[in-house]
Order: sequence, then C-alpha cells, then structure tokens
Amino acid sequence: MSEAQAEEQRLIAGVRFTKIGKLYHFDYSAYPELKAGDYVIVETGRGRNMGQVMGFTPAENGKQDYKPILRPATPRDLLLRQQWEEKQPEALVICREKAQQVGNYEEVKFIAAQYNYDGSLLTFLYSAEQKINIGSLWNQLKREFKARVEMRQIGPRDVAKVLGGFGACGELRCCSTFLTDFSPISIKMAKVQGISLNPSEITGMCGRLRCCLVYEYEQYVEARKRLPKRNKRIGTPLGVGKVIDVQPLADTVTVYVEEEGRHTFHREDLVPLEELEALQRKAKEPCSKHGDEPCDCGKKPGERMADKIDTDDDDDQ
Repeated sequence: MSEAQAEEQRLIAGVRFTKIGKLYHFDYSAYPELKAGDYVIVETGRGRNMGQVMGFTPAENGKQDYKPILRPATPRDLLLRQQWEEKQPEALVICREKAQQVGNYEEVKFIAAQYNYDGSLLTFLYSAEQKINIGSLWNQLKREFKARVEMRQIGPRDVAKVLGGFGACGELRCCSTFLTDFSPISIKMAKVQGISLNPSEITGMCGRLRCCLVYEYEQYVEARKRLPKRNKRIGTPLGVGKVIDVQPLADTVTVYVEEEGRHTFHREDLVPLEELEALQRKAKEPCSKHGDEPCDCGKKPGERMADKIDTDDDDDQ
C-alpha cells in the first residue's frame, strides 16, 4: 500500500467535550480498539480534558497535525469528573458573592462554573452587554480556588444553550438539544418565509433572531423561484389576474381576477402573461397554409374525423 493510500484510509476520532458541543478530531492510532461512546483523555488548547468519542471519519488529505489521544479514560477518571461536577454549583455561588464584594459587576451575569475532569481547571462563564474588565474579580477567585481559574465571556445564544429550558414553541430549545453551531440569521429569512416581523414572532428566548428561521429558508427560496411574485399579472383558467399572495411550499398562488374574485391556483395552471398574449395574437392570425379560407389546422385528428363524418352524412341526405 502506498503512503497516499495509507493516508487516505487513516481514520481520526471525533471527540465531544460537552453534551451538545462541537466535535474535535484526534488521532487514535495508538488505541485502535476504541469504540464510539468511549471516554478518552486528550490535550487541548485549554489543558488536559476528558471527552467522549462520537465516531470516526477519514482524515483530511494532507493534514498531519491531529493531536493524539493520550489514553482511554479509566473508572477513576469518570468518578473524579462526577465529584468535581457536583462542586460546580458551589463554585458559582462563591463567584457571585465575590463579584458583589468587589463591586462594579452589577451588569454582569455569571452563568455557570465548569471544572475539567480532574479539577485542575475551573472556568466561569459570564455574559455582559459589552466588554468588561474582569481582572479584579479574577484575582480574588484565584486566591479562593486551588484550580487554575479562567473567566470566559459568552454571547446571548450561548447563555440560552447553557441554561436550557423551553422555547416559545413549547419544545426544548434547539440550541440545548441538538444544535452544535449557530448559523448566521437575518431578517430576510423571515420575510422570504412570510413570517410576521413582530419581534415576539421572530425573537428567541435569548433575545436574538430564532435559530429555526434558517431551517426551511432554502426550501422557500427554491420554491419561490418557480412561482410568480406578488403584484405580477398572470394568466389563469379564469382569465388574467394579479397575484396577491404566494404559498411557496404548497406550490400555489392566490390571484385576484376581475369579476371572479380571489382564487388559488397551482403552478401548472398558470400561464405567464407574455406567453398568454403571444398565444392570443397567434390565434387571431390567419392560417399560414389556408390564409383566410376556412381550415381545420388547429383541430385534433379526432375532431377532424368527426367533422368529416358529419359532412358525409349531410351529403347523403
């Protein structure tokens, strides 16, 4: 087997450090017996941590800098992690008390305290409307805890992800159940889908545009390409009318036709006005074969035969 083929067949392990978090890839060639669901110890940019193997995937061609998995997690590691996780609520209470003592942190919300599996690193997650100097509080917390202390500011969507709970739809929040990344969302997505721009209709519990606005956006864009836009004049089985509403996913439009009112038509029943006018002009033109003389060029073969039989019957009489 060539080196290129060996590289192509090399697999890497996808490891997740939180329940609904991003996947990070590591070289597991030193432990080929690992299976999905196993816990492993790895070295990250923020120190040594424990993660769960979620699956395996081929390595990217030419990429060699995958960090190796240090070792599989032992039962002792799992017990240590559980013990330190139980101390997280207490650490968060201490952080809030220290912030109150130091002062000037009234606009800061301290969301969570997170220990790594062996208690050597303690990270406090907080949110604020703007950047804030957290140095004074950090110095106080360093004296309070034996672990290395980090302070990390997170955005409103990450706050909702950490806290969990229910969304406006009545279901558990998408960000805390299955979303591992936040997609860019714009007000245009709501407009394309015909959703009311009322803030209560398009804003999530985090105060930002709802993540679900992106779910069907591409389908709406593709569906609208095949349908006429609002206010466009269009030919229908009831005559020419103006499009007053579009239902992209149903592949229909609502058209107002004079003397007929509002009617809903499927896309295949619509005729572009330019094409309809061209057909009408062509229908008024004389036959290119017979001129102004009577002809049956536009009739179907069955209709011509019926006319011939009628003519023969008249001649017999």
